Amino acid sequence: MRSYHPCDRVRAAEAPLLASLPDGTLMRRAAHGLARVAAAELRSRTGGIAGRRVVLLIGSGDNGGDALWAGAYLRRRGVAVTALLLAPDRAHPAGLSALRAAGGRVAPAVPDALGDPDLVLDGIVGISGRGPLRPAAAALVDAITAPIVAVDTPSGVDPDTGAVDGPAVSAAVTVAFGALKPVHALAGARCGRVELVDIGLDLPTAELVAAEPAEIGAIWPVPGADDDKYSQGVVGIIAGSATYPGAGVLCTGAAVAATSGMVRYAGTAADAVLARYPEVVAAPSFAAAGRAQAWVVGPGGGTDEAAARTLREVLATDLPVLVDADGLTLLAQNPSPVRNRPAPTLLTPHAGEFARLTGSRPEPDRVAAVRALAADWQVHVLLKGRATLIARPDGHAFVNDAGGSWASTAGAGDVLSGLIGALMSAGMAPDLAAAAGARAHALAANLAARDGVGAAPVSASAILTQVRAAVRTLRAYMSEL
Repeated sequence: MRSYHPCDRVRAAEAPLLASLPDGTLMRRAAHGLARVAAAELRSRTGGIAGRRVVLLIGSGDNGGDALWAGAYLRRRGVAVTALLLAPDRAHPAGLSALRAAGGRVAPAVPDALGDPDLVLDGIVGISGRGPLRPAAAALVDAITAPIVAVDTPSGVDPDTGAVDGPAVSAAVTVAFGALKPVHALAGARCGRVELVDIGLDLPTAELVAAEPAEIGAIWPVPGADDDKYSQGVVGIIAGSATYPGAGVLCTGAAVAATSGMVRYAGTAADAVLARYPEVVAAPSFAAAGRAQAWVVGPGGGTDEAAARTLREVLATDLPVLVDADGLTLLAQNPSPVRNRPAPTLLTPHAGEFARLTGSRPEPDRVAAVRALAADWQVHVLLKGRATLIARPDGHAFVNDAGGSWASTAGAGDVLSGLIGALMSAGMAPDLAAAAGARAHALAANLAARDGVGAAPVSASAILTQVRAAVRTLRAYMSEL
């Protein structure tokens, strides 16, 4: 698992090292790693290191010191380094002295001083910084055309929540020191590629983690020698209608593609579902559907009294249940069937549905918001987004950065629900099923975009066609374990 630690824990882990090591040791460890990544970036982008030009954006904190020391190391390798000091009287003294001793230049922090660098290091603020860039820093950043390497976190982006409420850095690469912070998963578009530099921190078990592709591939259900269609998991799908069959087709199709068990469909879109997936066992209603090991209910099912009654009947069972879309709208009106439900329950809202469930949007602190709903209702919650979050009632959370927003399209959530429901029916815990399904869903969307060479929007149907390829890819990563 990839672990993400809040900034207060990182600072607490740094404290004993700062107290026991010679002054400046920890900073120089970080700066060595930063300089190494910056040098590699120069080499990959320009073909060399010596003679290249790097500009440092230096604020008043330790991140500025890290950047200054890294600039000194780069200068010794023949790089022309210029530091632009946003707070000259508060720049890190030792770092500034090291840069000058190595032959680095210092200039006023104005856009005209940028010149035409090959690379820029963002050392404006660190993990103690909050809020947007101040005007002088924002003007500098706005004038930059070169790739930016962020020092620990991109300045102007909240390091614990990933929130951006004004001018902020968008980095090509972020070099994290000692531990990954939540921002590295929650604001992937701002961080770019993230490189972790080990500086010797001893950290507790993380409560926010991301599953690696190989780990997802290892837990994805595959038939064993003694399995049959029932033992592999029977998932029931209540989605779509005769008037709006698309949700039923997408959700059911994803469940078919996800595992090798059985899919039961219950609802009035049976004709459309069977026309696409004749292997599905269809029934007109939940009562007539037969036994399943998990249920998905809500996508495209409507919000009338009949839909509400079906939702109550499904939630009254002792089976794992995933509730999405229209089912969430019904729960927002009456949450009693799901709050403190003893059987495993997963809610999968997007931000708007989350607001209907709770009365407020999940931003700016999406992790805290999803944990609060999971704890309050004693359910598992998957909050959709480029960085999808999955919280258990005990507060443990998974995050999955999709690496893009190709899945932001109508019907993609129906595909995700079918994927996760199938995994739950195979016996996977709701949080693991949600984490695995979200990873496969994001990969399928990215594969669909690649097939279209990124020239056109990706449709939910295109994502669905790539689900099996995504699962094969995740399984192939198992060789890394």
